Amino acid sequence: MKYKGIIFDLDGVICHTDEFHYQAWKTIADKQGIYFDEIINNRLRGVSRMESLEIILERYTGTPLTHEEKLQMADEKNEVYKSLLMQMNETHVTKMVLDTLKDLRKEGIQLAIGSSSKNAELILKQIGLNNFFDAISDGNNIEFSKPHPQVFLLAAEYIALPPENCLVIEDAQAGIEAAIAGGFDSVGLGDWAKDCGETYHIQNFDEILSIIRRKY
Repeated sequence: MKYKGIIFDLDGVICHTDEFHYQAWKTIADKQGIYFDEIINNRLRGVSRMESLEIILERYTGTPLTHEEKLQMADEKNEVYKSLLMQMNETHVTKMVLDTLKDLRKEGIQLAIGSSSKNAELILKQIGLNNFFDAISDGNNIEFSKPHPQVFLLAAEYIALPPENCLVIEDAQAGIEAAIAGGFDSVGLGDWAKDCGETYHIQNFDEILSIIRRKY
């Protein structure tokens, strides 16, 4: 098999936290009197916290904010978000995802997380997968967020495989662009990662198995 390792984005791939992000950002936007809706929220997919804040602030019309004030807003959003994450549990991972991960493990595939989120380990703990993956590369150990490839390159390094032997699973354009920049083949999962230059496109998580089992 060509692929000996798989690097998964977390949010939107292994589990879904979009609603929690939306609620947390809306709390901050409402406090500042900034218009914010789900369409704007969709632009934040795969984007770092500070970059997400800048997108939200495009509609801000108040007194110019200092860098320190922006950091405070981002920290406040994260505290709201983390409190919402405490609602998550093992039921937030579908049977399809869990069964596929177990089947990939049986195939001898190295499994890693490559997420821009600084809350990746908390999320994995909440959903019962904190000890499942061979490596975690996330927002706590990177300097550059997607579409920079750093998070995926580090994940590949952690599982001791070159990019050409790893497959990246993403649900956002920024993630696909990061995979391409890093020299990885990629899978775009769902409509948000379609026609972004991905190597493969799938609608269902278990289709990863058919890709892995192809002979090259």
